[in-house]
Amino acid sequence: MKPVLSLIFSIFLFVLIAIVSLSFSNNHVKQVLDINGNPISPSEKYYILPAIHEPYGGGVRLGKIHESECEVSIFQDSNKLINGLPVKFNVSGLNPDIIFTGTPIEIEFTERPNCAESPKWLIYVDDIILKACVGIGGPENYPSFKTWSGTFNIKKHESGFGYKLGFCKKDSSSCLDIGRYNNNEDQDGSRLILTHQVAYAVVFVDADLYEAGIVKSVA
Repeated sequence: MKPVLSLIFSIFLFVLIAIVSLSFSNNHVKQVLDINGNPISPSEKYYILPAIHEPYGGGVRLGKIHESECEVSIFQDSNKLINGLPVKFNVSGLNPDIIFTGTPIEIEFTERPNCAESPKWLIYVDDIILKACVGIGGPENYPSFKTWSGTFNIKKHESGFGYKLGFCKKDSSSCLDIGRYNNNEDQDGSRLILTHQVAYAVVFVDADLYEAGIVKSVA
């Protein structure tokens, strides 16, 4: 019986090690890659596009909300032919040129309207739709709403397709994913919001390579 028990124990130990190793590899910090398999870099600009082909899947852009005179709220365009506005990722710390999954980052558009205080992404709480939304600018651009300071991050999406964006509020343990919300206020897009539910799965496309025609299709 001893050989049998020894064999059973060996198999159990092997399976346990395999499960632990798989769990570690799935949660291991890795460099964030663009759609061509290249590490994304703070020195480059990228389009943020849907990771999964869908009929209403364009890039991220700016739009107006409620009675606002300035386009400072961030939407995902519903037209899959629209790439939206390119972004840059800013990183501080020991490796400012390398972006890993989970790394605290700043995100900013490479261009902005003159009425926006800043091109950097932030979170504002829209009390009208009762959502924490993603926008740009500063407190002056949201006189009726509260804005949150904090950092963004990039992690692998649970679906296995692409990545998801997240936000961690400053001086808080609260971190949420970024999803989409459509209440038909903008006929051509959905707002980016913080969510406890389904995160928006995205990929990053090098804008310069795309414009040069040397990036693979995202469809």
